[in-house]
Amino acid sequence: MKTEMKFSSFRNFIIVWIGQFVSAMGTSMTNFALSIWVWEFTDQVTTLTLVGFYTLLPSIVITPISGVIVDRWNRKLLMVVGDSVAVGVTIAIALLYLTNHLQVWHLYITGAIAGVFNQLQSLAYSASVGLMIPPKHYSRASSMEFLSDYGAKIMAPAFAGYLYHVIGLVGISLIDILTFTFAIISVLLIHIPQPPSREVHSQYPENIWHELGFGWRYIKAHKSLLALLMTGMLFWFFHDVGDAVYTPMILARSGNNTLLLGSLASAAGIGGVMGALIMSAWGGSKHRIKCVLWGMVGAGLSKTIFGLGNTAFVWIGAQFCSSVNFPLNGSSENAIWLAKVTPEVQGRVFAVRSLLFQIFSAIAYLIAGPLADRVFEPAMKPNGQLAWLFGNIFGINKGAGMALLYVLCSLCMLLVGVFGFNVRLLRNIDERH
Repeated sequence: MKTEMKFSSFRNFIIVWIGQFVSAMGTSMTNFALSIWVWEFTDQVTTLTLVGFYTLLPSIVITPISGVIVDRWNRKLLMVVGDSVAVGVTIAIALLYLTNHLQVWHLYITGAIAGVFNQLQSLAYSASVGLMIPPKHYSRASSMEFLSDYGAKIMAPAFAGYLYHVIGLVGISLIDILTFTFAIISVLLIHIPQPPSREVHSQYPENIWHELGFGWRYIKAHKSLLALLMTGMLFWFFHDVGDAVYTPMILARSGNNTLLLGSLASAAGIGGVMGALIMSAWGGSKHRIKCVLWGMVGAGLSKTIFGLGNTAFVWIGAQFCSSVNFPLNGSSENAIWLAKVTPEVQGRVFAVRSLLFQIFSAIAYLIAGPLADRVFEPAMKPNGQLAWLFGNIFGINKGAGMALLYVLCSLCMLLVGVFGFNVRLLRNIDERH
């Protein structure tokens, strides 16, 4: 029997969304500042990518049970706890830096702690959206989430790139703490709906291990969702390999120009906001899968041009165009998942999706550093194995190998989108029930 859902007001969603936007602003500033600090401290891509890897690793461990936790526990409490732990982690980093004790391995530990609770917080938030608003607003809400993320990227990197040399890592951390506090207050002020307890506990109430596998069995039973999941995993795997070398590539090819790096991130933010505003105003196509696949193709093409470029003009333009595509892709894909998965099991199903994405992302970050430091960078040095073939395109200076790796990953992203149009199961997902 179909459950009658009682949706919260769109106003409550807006309040939470504003809190997430402000929080994302502070987080982006801190992450940007930490990336600069690690690169200046070590001058190694592997070290920088390992920070991302150790952040993902514990999150992967908690993800299989996070869906059960989110479906059974109070989602509002989980969101508050997740943000509160993030505040504690930021304070710890600031104190270590202030006392001249901060080391890279500290970021591995703090990143691991933050990763666990961020997984619970983000999953609780994602699973709550479907209960807070009616289905007709799913695409709009998803595009607003992208607007929050990319909106933060407009100002945060530019501010952080400038403030890093003015107030330092400690000052930026204080701003991050204030933004997290704002996010916590925004959640406390409104009602976060829970799925009907009767339906939550009716799914295998006595066998927790059965529940852990429920999300995967649900996806396997819906072949179109499985096809969408596999396509997304491939796309984001290649994206994350390229993303892992993005910051050191730009710093290496620009002489550690942090202001340029901030400007590029702001261009990405502006592009993302434009894409999100278009999706929010439009509401999305009836054939959402076309938006997903065209977003992949557009992002892959733009990133290929970005990697081939070596001037600020090309980088800024390509970065803007690339980011326009991600709200098109992501909001449409999220809308498909929200529409195809019943609300009372979204926590477990979304947890499986998140787990697989994180595993592929962790692998991407784990291999990207060694590939850059030990394979592509040496191969693109003068007299390197690949310099004779690609030297005229990428040059033979520091960062050329990373640029080659970035372009190869971008082309693979483009090909994943093109291939998706030829998979009937995926192409017809909007018509399947």
